[in-house]
Amino acid sequence: MPTATVNGTELHHEVRGTGPPVLLVMGATGDGGHFDALADALADEFTVVTYDRRGNGRSPVPPHWTTTSPEEQADDAAALLDALGMRPAAVFGTSSGGNFALCLLVRHPRCVSGAVLHEPGLFALLDDADAARAPMRARTGAAMATGGPPAAVEAFWRSVAGEDAWERLPVALRERLRASAATLFEVELGTYELYLPDDAILAAVGVPVTVLVSSDGDPVRAEISARLARRLGVDVAMTPGGHAAYDEHPRELAETVRPLLRAATS
Repeated sequence: MPTATVNGTELHHEVRGTGPPVLLVMGATGDGGHFDALADALADEFTVVTYDRRGNGRSPVPPHWTTTSPEEQADDAAALLDALGMRPAAVFGTSSGGNFALCLLVRHPRCVSGAVLHEPGLFALLDDADAARAPMRARTGAAMATGGPPAAVEAFWRSVAGEDAWERLPVALRERLRASAATLFEVELGTYELYLPDDAILAAVGVPVTVLVSSDGDPVRAEISARLARRLGVDVAMTPGGHAAYDEHPRELAETVRPLLRAATS
């Protein structure tokens, strides 16, 4: 099992293919296994790096680790790229992984040749972030009360990815999500949602950035993406499926992002 000790933590990671480097950054649940099919589809043209973010999946919880931040997550990603000798890389980040990819872009610009931000969880862009997140919080809270983090992570996944989304996940991935669910609920939630670089920082971004939405995604995330795209001065691209397009339609997502990644690594 390939691991690298970087930035004070141990990260499970996998490398596929040959060609320009691409890093895939997962959002909530943090397990790079969500990207297996997407990474396989892109590996014919790119060297694709997937990893389990700290404390998620096959990456252990660091000692005395009780909170995190977009900056810490970005530092982990940058250190992993350094350790693998793959900087600069194009970066694809989804959901809160889009927050971390954006932070990586502005915090470690020499590590990133371009970025695709898929429905990032930049709730600070909304007029009422608490109201937007209230239904998910109510659902996961009820599950937490009856079954703890393992039950809450299933409820969370159904809430953000669709009622049948949990059953679509491979059994081994589901088990890893249950095993590391405490990271999401006890460490991560509440640390990234209000991350937002100011307009001057966004204006200084000097590499290609694409904001990507799913055709069947929810309106809240579409609004976040539209507002971010306006601040970046870029158009919004679209890919088939819902918020978890990498699980639902990995090959279609691969063909959507392929020319974007190609432009970011040329």
